[in-house]
Amino acid sequence: MGGGIFSNSVGHKLVMAVSGLFLVLFLLVHLSMNLTLVLNDVHLFGHHWAKGELFNTGAHFMISTPLIRLMEPLLAAGFIFHIVYATWLTVRNRRFRPVGYAVRSGNHLTSWSSKNMYILGAAILLFLVLHIWNFFYRFRYTEMPQTVVNGVTMDDSFTVVSALFEGSVIYCVIYMVAGLVLGLHLSHGFWSAFQTVGWNNVRWISRLRVISTIVAIAMGVGFAIIPLYFLVVR
Repeated sequence: MGGGIFSNSVGHKLVMAVSGLFLVLFLLVHLSMNLTLVLNDVHLFGHHWAKGELFNTGAHFMISTPLIRLMEPLLAAGFIFHIVYATWLTVRNRRFRPVGYAVRSGNHLTSWSSKNMYILGAAILLFLVLHIWNFFYRFRYTEMPQTVVNGVTMDDSFTVVSALFEGSVIYCVIYMVAGLVLGLHLSHGFWSAFQTVGWNNVRWISRLRVISTIVAIAMGVGFAIIPLYFLVVR
């Protein structure tokens, strides 16, 4: 690589931090959308939503909005870049030390996560491939059942998702474990990414560690709630 900041360890961590924060933002939006799976027979936005209607409406909006469709290749490129770059850094630095976003935290859980970021990331990648095959590919490239919500004909995405969760305990367990792995990955990556981009004074680091723990738990529990809902509540 050439000279400049991106040729040294600080530059490498900065690239990982920025791409990671971009993906965290996407995951927060994705989780918000997916949590509508558990909101059935509720009153929101001045309307009563029957079973699956809220999720189907959100999925229809995502599919039918040109700007969001244009964002899909960018998001895919972001995931691929983050993974490939992390792999390159891991191979490059393995003889020296494990790759981390920044310095090690005093929290034992976060410290463990910081030393196993690549392993956690690889596990997330494996789940992502499975997730894309079961949902994204099915939604985009196969014939979907249809439903009508508020007079609009749309894909019945809820039926497809609920059928998979209700029909496979194994997939539900895999999904919940993936949520836990994601939370562990974020427990170090989130606050450390902010530290890398410059929020590294004592006051902000202590705050970001707390925020990072909250985000990690919220993301992990949030994704795990979805299959648990279909296993227990439904």
